[in-house]
Amino acid sequence: MTLALPWGTDFLPGPNLKEWLREQFCDHPLEHCEDTRLHDAAYVGDLQTLRNLLQEESYRSRINEKSVWCCGWLPCTPLRIAATAGHGNCVDFLIRKGAEVDLVDVKGQTALYVAVVNGHLESTEILLEAGADPNGSRHHRSTPVYHASRVGRGDILKALIRYGADVDVNHHLTPDTRPPFSRRLTSLVVCPLYISAAYHNLQCFRLLLQAGANPDFNCNGPVNTQEFYRGSPGCVMDAVLRHGCEAAFVSLLVEFGANLNLVKWESLGPEARGRRKIDPEALQVFKEARSKWHELNSMLWSGVD
Repeated sequence: MTLALPWGTDFLPGPNLKEWLREQFCDHPLEHCEDTRLHDAAYVGDLQTLRNLLQEESYRSRINEKSVWCCGWLPCTPLRIAATAGHGNCVDFLIRKGAEVDLVDVKGQTALYVAVVNGHLESTEILLEAGADPNGSRHHRSTPVYHASRVGRGDILKALIRYGADVDVNHHLTPDTRPPFSRRLTSLVVCPLYISAAYHNLQCFRLLLQAGANPDFNCNGPVNTQEFYRGSPGCVMDAVLRHGCEAAFVSLLVEFGANLNLVKWESLGPEARGRRKIDPEALQVFKEARSKWHELNSMLWSGVD
């Protein structure tokens, strides 16, 4: 059976798939891409072989080549492969030999992003020190900050923040994607604060707020709450309560200036609409803070009169 592809190319499934991937995505002549020794050495962390190969000009010219290697199907650069495997010494050596740190694979992933996804702090720090974009690539739907927040890697998140990573969602907006083509935030699910709360990663939640994350929507662009999915949290505080987070999450949001009026009382029944019950202590902290907030506002307005 032959599979028809959108761009008119046919290939046979099974053993020929790897060959087809090489033909479609490798960015050098096929006779070069068939020699995968450079990529294989990066995969297994064989620094000495990398040193030997890169003494030759023919290999130095291929240091940024995307190729299918011995154990992989996705055409990648040697740096991307070494970062995925967490071979920090190889990552450092390849960069010093001229590897470009922000090249993306066919999925839009940078070497930094895959280092973060695979939990490799050393490789992450080496790439950041070498100037890798801490936000990853706008061609990929996720960011290093989002992933670190989701899995609770506070150490990696600290490194990303230290090198200037955005802690608020901006949909990777660039000068080319200004209105009317830019998108408004229509769901909190894409936000690092939300995902760290959903997975109860308090350390990451605190780090994001300390780094300046917006405590209401975790977004530095336009927000359209009317387009939020029906029944979904309307702000970060609402999400924290619905996900049954402990009181410390609520206290942090109060401390960093969250707008407590964004949470509607009708959403605060004895059980959240999600999978968890609202933490009673967290709810009490919220109600007390909101009561004090209203009292303070009343005093201020009385002073105006």
